[in-house]
Amino acid sequence: MEQEPRLLPWSGADGKHCYLISDDVSGPVSRLADATESIQLGMGKELLGHALHLLPESPPGELRFLAERLTETLRDVLRIAERRGRRLNRLN
Repeated sequence: MEQEPRLLPWSGADGKHCYLISDDVSGPVSRLADATESIQLGMGKELLGHALHLLPESPPGELRFLAERLTETLRDVLRIAERRGRRLNRLN
């Protein structure tokens, strides 16, 4: 059974999605993608904790910085969710 291309957790130079076409789910690029997703999710968790602590009394400049980082993190998490959703659909 041929696998659907894997959506990778990073973008190409032009900002478009990158995909891996391989049947080897334990290959080096797959392992790098898994590790990258794990790091991205961990960073998102830390950033959320920081936001919850910072928001009540933050000056506007810090709020903009926080909003930019939260936006980046949300993009990463949504990409991971999209990828995992595709994987679940293939299993069903």
